[in-house]
Amino acid sequence: MSLLQIDNMTHYFGGLRAVHNYDLEIKPGQIRGLIGPNGAGKTTIFNLITGIYRPIEGKIYLEGNELNGRSPHEIASLGIGRTFQNMLLWRHMTVLEHVKMARYSRLSYGLMGAFFGTPRRQKEEAESEEKAYQLLKMMGVDSFAEQIVLNLPYGAQRRVEMARALAMEPKILFLDEPTAGMNPEELVQMMEIIRNVHNDLGLAIFLIEHRMKVVMELCERIQTLVFGEVIAEGTADEIQNNPKVIDAYLGKETVE
Repeated sequence: MSLLQIDNMTHYFGGLRAVHNYDLEIKPGQIRGLIGPNGAGKTTIFNLITGIYRPIEGKIYLEGNELNGRSPHEIASLGIGRTFQNMLLWRHMTVLEHVKMARYSRLSYGLMGAFFGTPRRQKEEAESEEKAYQLLKMMGVDSFAEQIVLNLPYGAQRRVEMARALAMEPKILFLDEPTAGMNPEELVQMMEIIRNVHNDLGLAIFLIEHRMKVVMELCERIQTLVFGEVIAEGTADEIQNNPKVIDAYLGKETVE
């Protein structure tokens, strides 16, 4: 059974066609990649799936549940976590607070527990903090737990954002250019983190990237998007050797 299924998704911004007849199937535990030039519609696809925009046509299903018309927080609670191309971090919160905040949707002690500090609340809060620390350790940023997030190096901030997305306990993780702006050392570290997340948590991952080394080494199947349409789909070898992809996007140098 598909984890995520998208059929004929189409969207316009005014008279501009942003996405046209987009299809996708992601199976449990699979890593899928989406590449294409700037303005191709890649982030728009993420936003359509996660409820920020609503597609004009097409259907989106997560484990058979239709996502069309649902709000972003409903879709997140059903099992989609994501990071953003431009990081959305809270300026005056610590690293640990970022991850704990994302876990509040998983707490169940309710209003009475919040007001009266019941044993249930204390137990759940302690467990939530421990899970937050575990995620920060997985990302290699646990030593920064008490620091204000904007004081961290850029690459570390990216890892905090990923930990926050994982705190929602998603079934599939959307990563929008997770290595953007990173130096070569940070890129290699982030690739290893993505592998560990995939292997240790068994998550499916849907990845947008411009760094071809990342996409070609991590993704089982890759789509190439140009002007809102998929022009090719296949394995890394198939994509790198596809004449349409080379002409429209990759050029002669396929892996950086």
